[in-house]
Amino acid sequence: MTLKADWEIVGSPIDPDSNERLFLTAHEWATIEAATARIIPTDHDPGAREARAVVFIDRYLSGIDYVFAAADGSGFLKLTGKFAEAWRARMWDMQQTYRQGIRDLDEVARQSHDADFKDLAEEQQDAVLETFSGAPKPSKVTLGTTEPVTTFLQGTFDEGMSFFPALCLHTKQGFYCDPVYGGNKDHIGWKVIGFVGPKSLKDTMDGTYDTTPYFMEGDYSWQDLVPHLHDHPFQPAGG
Repeated sequence: MTLKADWEIVGSPIDPDSNERLFLTAHEWATIEAATARIIPTDHDPGAREARAVVFIDRYLSGIDYVFAAADGSGFLKLTGKFAEAWRARMWDMQQTYRQGIRDLDEVARQSHDADFKDLAEEQQDAVLETFSGAPKPSKVTLGTTEPVTTFLQGTFDEGMSFFPALCLHTKQGFYCDPVYGGNKDHIGWKVIGFVGPKSLKDTMDGTYDTTPYFMEGDYSWQDLVPHLHDHPFQPAGG
């Protein structure tokens, strides 16, 4: 999407350490933080809690002030006119989805464990999420295996999503987003996967950040680079 370069820039990068709530109530914040911590849990690496995914989600749900970061990372583009109206309508829908989803999640938790989701032990929270989502807890993915990676080419658009799929998507976005959006504190998400990203968005505009050293030299076929798609019916151009 091309955005006008002369749009007004407002605000500033989001502080990941902030506990100020712009949309979520105190109960909702604690519930979402607990849920994100089970979607990307803390193990030998930090997870969504440490990356402050809940801050990303709260700011995202708060309205239209934190939708598009300015190219230099100094703030956010001010949405106006019909563009702003469309985003307000979209965010109102997602706000209602979250509010009802949190109530439903607590209801499942109380039915099975007589307590709100945020007050349960981690194992109990996992069980509630399995019941709530209707799917078993995903198994670990180990790089270098021949097992298909089912998360390949995930979408990034949440319009029309129900609560749990939206929460999973937003948790991942909050874990891997540019820190200007409030998540990925101290580049935690990038460090976990070994991505040496820019220190700031500004570095991507003035040439400070250069990805050239990370390109592989030599001739490679797409089958070599994405082996689990070797027999997939989709054939990339030149395949």
